[in-house]
Amino acid sequence: MGTITKALELLDLFGPVQPQIGLSDVARAAGVNKATCHRLLTELCDYGLLEQVGAAREYRLGPAVLRLAARREAAVPMRSAAQPVLERLAEVTGETAHLSLLVAGRLSSLLHAYSGRHSTRVMLSDMDTLPYHASASGMAVLSALPPARRAEVLAGPLPAITPRTETDPTRLLARAEAARHEGHAESAGGIEADVHSLAVPLFGADGACAGAVAVAAPMARLTPPAREVIRAALMQAGLEITILWGGTPPADLTALWRAAA
Repeated sequence: MGTITKALELLDLFGPVQPQIGLSDVARAAGVNKATCHRLLTELCDYGLLEQVGAAREYRLGPAVLRLAARREAAVPMRSAAQPVLERLAEVTGETAHLSLLVAGRLSSLLHAYSGRHSTRVMLSDMDTLPYHASASGMAVLSALPPARRAEVLAGPLPAITPRTETDPTRLLARAEAARHEGHAESAGGIEADVHSLAVPLFGADGACAGAVAVAAPMARLTPPAREVIRAALMQAGLEITILWGGTPPADLTALWRAAA
């Protein structure tokens, strides 16, 4: 593993749950000795990717992250293009809509939109990493990945997050294949016991799967009519976002999505 890879892996430790981390905790989480960790952290601080704050001199993401994110969005406007579609999806379905992005093999929640129709709703936080096997978004992405990559994911750790989380690779593969044929994926209680989600994959300009768009609802509210509304709205949103990103879904999904929308 190169020095750049090690340094970038340290950046992934920072998020909503742990926005600030001390040197010892970073070294422990990264599995490197403190001297090496301190050197990498210092280099990241020198480039503004991290900064130290407070009397304890803990580390947090630095302003250079914002600069890089702004440059990326200006060149490839993925967030700004998808946000109106996501808000419309939440309004039409009356439930929480969210978009996740496939980056370096991980599926990270990027955007979300809430409906004001109900006082109780599924709450999300940006940049949560979504498990492939336990989320509708993850299953949607699995359905669109090449077979070799799909097998690699299903060979990895598949922890049971709730009593309803499916962890059997054979059954998960069957669900991914069914999702491809049906044009959408579902997960009932895979991450949260009382949440039912539906999702469709998204595609980039290179034709590869780039992420997923999903709707999450309290299980008690997902009646058959509500499910059909969500399913049709999701397929329309998936097609629209993919086109806005300069991509084209595979022909079989395009036909399914256009028929449903």
